[in-house]
Amino acid sequence: MGQVFGSIQDMLHGRKWREKQIRKITDKVFDRIKEDSGKDTLTFEDVCIAVLYVYNDINKYLPGPHNNPPSKAELRALMQEYDVNLNGLLDREEFADFIQKLTTDMLTAVSRNLVIALIVAPAVALLTKRATEGVPGVGKVVQKVPNSVYASVVTLGVVLIQNSSEGFE
Repeated sequence: MGQVFGSIQDMLHGRKWREKQIRKITDKVFDRIKEDSGKDTLTFEDVCIAVLYVYNDINKYLPGPHNNPPSKAELRALMQEYDVNLNGLLDREEFADFIQKLTTDMLTAVSRNLVIALIVAPAVALLTKRATEGVPGVGKVVQKVPNSVYASVVTLGVVLIQNSSEGFE
């Protein structure tokens, strides 16, 4: 019971850490746009520029391929949803909530890809190696390949497939 509670607590701390990091990026970007425009709120055009800054900052720190920002139509719809006071502008808090929502799906996809690449693919590689060791002709070749090399090659293949399939989403 204690282990389950501990892992749930770790997940919450991870989520809080991620939200804190996104908030730091959000505040930095908001201040940058505010300094350029001299206003305490962001117009739609400001939001488009700010989203590019946010995605640029996030892409610097996340492993794997860069994540593309959403289209202007998606941004406009999301901006309307998070414009609480309905003035067509986003203040700091509205913008922070907006970016948290915008980045949640991206970070979930990155996390999923990391789990697949770092945990699932090597485990599957070793299982398939064991399964093919008894196959005539192939088994002797597979037995000669060290586990670490075999797992690395299969994992690399999985990562390449992940990267190529992301272009089709």
